[in-house]
Amino acid sequence: MTGFHLAQFNLARLRAPIDAPETADFVANLDRINAMAESHAGFVWRLKGEGFDSTSQPIKSDPLLIPNLSVWETPQALGAFVYRSDHMAVLKRRREWFEHMDVYMALWWIPVGHRPAFDDGFERLDILARLGPTIDAFTFRDAFPAPVVERA
Repeated sequence: MTGFHLAQFNLARLRAPIDAPETADFVANLDRINAMAESHAGFVWRLKGEGFDSTSQPIKSDPLLIPNLSVWETPQALGAFVYRSDHMAVLKRRREWFEHMDVYMALWWIPVGHRPAFDDGFERLDILARLGPTIDAFTFRDAFPAPVVERA
């Protein structure tokens, strides 16, 4: 145990409004996928709005943006959920629902017990876009290990 958990923020921009027929399959899967994440090994926490999914967290500057912010014990736990669970079937369809974004996900380490906010996620995306992968914001492909805390 390192004393750190992995924060994950991803942002997607819908091709059509959340209540449009074009996004109906995406919306129909939200509760199921979110519940699956919450019961997955290594899941710690996710930011929720008034409803069960992150779409109830409005981004006033662009209502087509869909944010997701969660915390996981390890990159391996998050990776297992994202790429080796039923989540993958929905992920494969992302181009049907979302526009292409060059930088859409950032990972970073947080102290155990800390709960990041959406502003933290946007800041990490900005760091990743400006500087590339660093200990402050990275991707699965260019991951950084958790910080080592020396004990006195």
